[in-house]
Amino acid sequence: MQRPPASILASPRAIAHARGAAVLVLGLCATAAARAAPGDEAPSWGLGVAAISVQHSYTGIKREHHVLPLISYENQYVRVFGPVVEFKAASIDLGGGQRLDLRVIGKYDFSGYETGDAPILTGMRERKGSFWAGARAIWRTGVVDVSAELQADVAGKSHGRRASLGLERNWRIGEQVMLTPRASAVWVDRKYVDYYYGVEAGEARAGRAAYPGKSGVNFDVGLRGTYSAGEHHAFFLDLGVTRLPNAIKDSPLVDRSTENRVGLGYLYRF
Repeated sequence: MQRPPASILASPRAIAHARGAAVLVLGLCATAAARAAPGDEAPSWGLGVAAISVQHSYTGIKREHHVLPLISYENQYVRVFGPVVEFKAASIDLGGGQRLDLRVIGKYDFSGYETGDAPILTGMRERKGSFWAGARAIWRTGVVDVSAELQADVAGKSHGRRASLGLERNWRIGEQVMLTPRASAVWVDRKYVDYYYGVEAGEARAGRAAYPGKSGVNFDVGLRGTYSAGEHHAFFLDLGVTRLPNAIKDSPLVDRSTENRVGLGYLYRF
């Protein structure tokens, strides 16, 4: 069973306000297709579809369901998966079966909302998604993959910054099934929280007090399962829960301490 690579999410404007859906699809696809080994110059392609269900934390917002097309592409130098592009800057052999991969990344983040998404958002200024860029390092120990990432909102919507530290391990069950538990901590700065969860003085009203954002750390846990049916077909399931920091939970726009995501998908590997 080959190690599955990342895939691509092709997402229409209709889900631009669906915060978290893109993240889930990227995680789903991380184990859905055959990944090129280091130094393998042959590109890999994949096409498929995913069904995503996401519950956000904004007060009164309904659970969102989406069906999304998937496209994957990877070669020796670049890895593209929907709103994310990774340039493979370096891969360093550390010996003993360990490797350090360094990446330059760019991604479009679909965070945000429209005023009609929930009653609590009526009269708020629309918050939009943005393009983020940064660097990523992955230490592949042979037992667990440890990743660290630093990003900035380069399109200037929130002017925010965020950093993450994550752990992930692949467990193979026979030749066809792979289970991948994961856990991560994601720090978001004051500007990010202020833009997506803050309430400006001019937006305050009864039941929605002005609220300036503060930095905080999200904690995320999840599990991916992949079933490979032959060389070309992959089916996958992803479950994820994010525990929000007080900086977000204290916002008058929020009435939940967690967000959760469920996804099912299929990918055809060429």
